[in-house]
Amino acid sequence: ILKALYRGVDILILDEPTAVLTPQEIEDLIGIMHNLVKNGKTIILITHKLKEIQQSSDVCTIIRRGKLIDTVNPQKVDEETLAEKMVGHSVKLIVDKTPAQPGKTVFEIDNLSVKDRRGLEAVKGLSLKVHKGEILGIAGVDGNGQEELVEAVMCLAKAENGTIKINGNEIQNTTPANAVKNKISTIPEDRQRRGLVMNFSCEQNMILEKYNQPPFSKKGILRNGEVRKYTSELIADYDIRPSGCEAMPARGLSGGNQQKLIIAREISNDPDLLIAVQPTRGLDVGAIEYVHKMLVRERDKGKAILLISLELDEVMSLSDTIAVIYGGKITGTFKQGQADEKTIGLLMAGGEQNAVNS
Repeated sequence: ILKALYRGVDILILDEPTAVLTPQEIEDLIGIMHNLVKNGKTIILITHKLKEIQQSSDVCTIIRRGKLIDTVNPQKVDEETLAEKMVGHSVKLIVDKTPAQPGKTVFEIDNLSVKDRRGLEAVKGLSLKVHKGEILGIAGVDGNGQEELVEAVMCLAKAENGTIKINGNEIQNTTPANAVKNKISTIPEDRQRRGLVMNFSCEQNMILEKYNQPPFSKKGILRNGEVRKYTSELIADYDIRPSGCEAMPARGLSGGNQQKLIIAREISNDPDLLIAVQPTRGLDVGAIEYVHKMLVRERDKGKAILLISLELDEVMSLSDTIAVIYGGKITGTFKQGQADEKTIGLLMAGGEQNAVNS
């Protein structure tokens, strides 16, 4: 933004500018935007965050699938109306869930240290526990060790120190196949680079982790009829569109339906631990509502859910327990409702607070 202003621009286009900011930084940015407008600058803000639209904008234009839907005064319409115009139907913006009933510890990390690709320590003595029937959300600004943490759990990166246990079994520094064998499933951050093989068909993507298991293969040969039957059932169960897309390449699906495909595959593996990394990234509010429902449904079935998201609103509304990560360490842990947005935002920025530890 400084670079653009230094060049003397009159029109400033901001595309999702708050994606990696804390709540306090977002508040400061909105204040800066208002000051720039007072000084005669024109700002075009592109965002899916309804609250920020209402706080920052004088006029809001809604587009859907490349078409202009409406132009409204954001101060005169509520978030529900904006969301309905964005997706074409009414959506619930508040996550509908009952209080958690946590059971035994399913997943445990103790004193974990992991280096990044530059050889620098990115995860530093991190410890956490996730229980059966619980969503534990990790809140943090991007680049504070989240990526390295997930890679270590899935055995894609070396753990320099510490242990990672699933159902009491240590899995650190083994193989991704062993992580899957121990009933860990992952909804990755980048669905196109990490979640799907874009040139493979939907049915091929659906069995990526079990193509060599019955009933999908016999003596090393794929049983295409069984693969098609299995995929058709999941397409119907998870409302993946268009219907009958079994043979369609994954790249032909919309972003929301690509995410549904990954969710269907990972949940159908019947995991004990489901790791969801940025599960609603790049999705519209309708698809976000669907993803949230799926995560709560799995929690209610007794699954342990580890949610890692840069969207603080998402972490606070979905999580039963919130852990804040900063500099590769957990700096505070709260039960839902024990800390407000500003307290968590302060910890995300490296501030100190008397955390309420569970």
